[in-house]
Amino acid sequence: MPHFAYTARSGSDLLKGVLEAGSPAEVVEVLRGRGHLPVSITPAKAPTSADELSLSKLFERWTLPAVGTVDLMLMSRQLHTLLRSGVPILRALAGLQESATHQRLKDTLLALRQSLESGIDFATSLAQHPAVFSGFYVALVRVGEMTGRLDEVLLRLYTHLEFELFMSQQVKAALRYPMFVGIAMAIAIGVINVMVIPAFAGVFKSFNAELPLATRILLATSNFTIEFGWLLVLLGIAAFFGWKRWTATPAGELWWDEKKLRLPLAGKIVKKAMLARMARSLSLSLKSGVPVEQALTVVAQTVENKFMQGKVEKMRESVERGDSILRSAAASGVFTPVVLQMVAVGEETGALDELLEEVGALYSNEVQYELKTLSQQIEPILIVFLGVLVLILALGVFLPIWDLGRVAMKR
Repeated sequence: MPHFAYTARSGSDLLKGVLEAGSPAEVVEVLRGRGHLPVSITPAKAPTSADELSLSKLFERWTLPAVGTVDLMLMSRQLHTLLRSGVPILRALAGLQESATHQRLKDTLLALRQSLESGIDFATSLAQHPAVFSGFYVALVRVGEMTGRLDEVLLRLYTHLEFELFMSQQVKAALRYPMFVGIAMAIAIGVINVMVIPAFAGVFKSFNAELPLATRILLATSNFTIEFGWLLVLLGIAAFFGWKRWTATPAGELWWDEKKLRLPLAGKIVKKAMLARMARSLSLSLKSGVPVEQALTVVAQTVENKFMQGKVEKMRESVERGDSILRSAAASGVFTPVVLQMVAVGEETGALDELLEEVGALYSNEVQYELKTLSQQIEPILIVFLGVLVLILALGVFLPIWDLGRVAMKR
């Protein structure tokens, strides 16, 4: 089907774009149906596909930095402000595109405008860019479009992205010290196995005596590392890619998503963060007037964990059968008794949306506290592990020397 470039007037705004249609008359009908006044319509080439791009253009596209959380936050906040001021969404996106300094974000905004001009709704247009907009973002925007509260949803998305950014920064800060210590220990173990232990090996053999168990273990480990170190590296790389491929399958993803919630230290943080997101998205959906069954469907789309998503789907099925939210939430087995009590009070008083927002705030505060104390919880484990490692090395290296000195003193 041919493409036509058009220029149309909407009030005082001049709009330009490309539409796919059978004839210029169809383009005129489409534009008039949107309330635009056609000014000019000319034949145009179809949008260039990625295969037709030159190598330089492809390289430039691949090397562009990705749209970060901060860029998405600013876009959401600015779009909220423009829509709340009564600016039409096409004009708002055009203004954001002109002011954007991030090239990939600018290209995304242009694609969103073109998609909206072709008659696609905003949420579906966002879903065409999964690298920029997550399923959670798209699902909440769809709720905003359905209820006419898109500006409010965008503000809540800004708040959510701000919280997500804060959590990621807290996690990086909490893991910085343990990662540094772990890398230092790994380098130290490698240097000891490859350089230190072989230097002592000749001295130990000259004793002509049975070496202690710790020393024999160190010598065997060092010899294996020197002879088969390349095999260990290859096995590690193969295991990594095999793990990534398996967890990309439905069964593997479901298994790993369940195990994430049971990891020591990190599992409870991941679970509470997901519960906070679930409570906030369900509260927003209910406040926007979405029915409970449909709201739970939206919540299931926002949960980026297959195991938790299955729990929400079971809750929705239970509600559809006539059960209360309290009974279905209790049957899921993922909510604490305190939360269940708040849900019960919310159902009795008709203020479920407000109490769910309180639940989200409660879990968010707990996540912040857990993140602040994460490094303090990891430090004792590192100290114990480092102490055991030093003890093994000390016993393996110094026990033979100590035995030799003791024999020499007896003589």
